[in-house]
Amino acid sequence: MLIIDKLCYYSKLRYVNPTEKVLYCLLTLILLIASRSVVMAIVILSLNYYLNVFKGGLNGKRYRVLLTWPLSFLIFGTIALFVNISKTTLDLYAIPIGSYFLTGSKIGMWKGFQLIMTAMASVSSLYFLSLNTTMPDIISVLKKWKLPKIFVELMMLIYRFIFILLNVAMNITTSQKSRLGYKDYRTSIKSFAGMLSALFINSLKRSGNLFDAMEARGYDGELRMIEEHYEQNSKTMLMIGLLGAVMLAVTIWIKVCGIIYI
Repeated sequence: MLIIDKLCYYSKLRYVNPTEKVLYCLLTLILLIASRSVVMAIVILSLNYYLNVFKGGLNGKRYRVLLTWPLSFLIFGTIALFVNISKTTLDLYAIPIGSYFLTGSKIGMWKGFQLIMTAMASVSSLYFLSLNTTMPDIISVLKKWKLPKIFVELMMLIYRFIFILLNVAMNITTSQKSRLGYKDYRTSIKSFAGMLSALFINSLKRSGNLFDAMEARGYDGELRMIEEHYEQNSKTMLMIGLLGAVMLAVTIWIKVCGIIYI
C-alpha cells in the first residue's frame, strides 16, 4: 500500500463527509490557478498545513517531507525563468561569460516565484484530499456528481493496478538484488530493463485474469461497490462557501486592478 494511502486511513478527518473535502479541494485549485497570487498561495499553504497536521493528526515532519518532493521538481522546472543566457543584460543581475551574460530580470524572477508558490499551494490542496479521503469515497462522490461511468471505472481499475504492479516490481527488484543484479551501473541498467519487461508481461496477464474474474462474478459493464453514508455538516459547508467567496473577491480584485506583485 502507498504511504499516502496508509496515512489516509489513519487520518482524524477520515470520516468527514468526502463531498465537503472534494469541494474544498476543487475550489482552492480553481481560484489559485485563476488568481496566481502569492499571498493567496501562502494563505492556502498555511490553511492546508493546519488542516493536515493539527486537524488530521499527520506528523508535521512527514508532511514537510511530502511537500519537498514536488518542490524540488518545480525548482528545476522553473529555472529557465530565473536564469537566461543572452548577449544583453537584464535588470536584476548579469554575470559575464565570454561574450554572453548569465542574466535575469525582476519580472522573470517574480513570475517564477509566483508559479512555484501557486503550484505548491495547489499540491497542498491535493495532499489534503488524498491524505484525508480514501479512493472509494472520492469515487463515490464522482458517481453522485454523474461523471461519465467510463471515467470513474478507469479510476477504480488504475487505482487497483497501482498496488498490484508496485508489489510485483518490489518482488522482482528484491529477487534481482539477492542475485547481485545491482552490483554496478551496467548490471543495474540491465536488471532494471529486465524488471520493466517482466512487469509489462505480468500486467497483461493480471489484467486478463482480472477481467475473467469480473465476468465470472456477473460483470455487466458497471463496477459496483459498497458506499458509506456520511452526515453533511452545514457549518463546514458554510465555512467552505465563505472561504470561496473571499478568495473569489480577491481574485476579481487582482484581475480588475491588474496587480502583478502580490
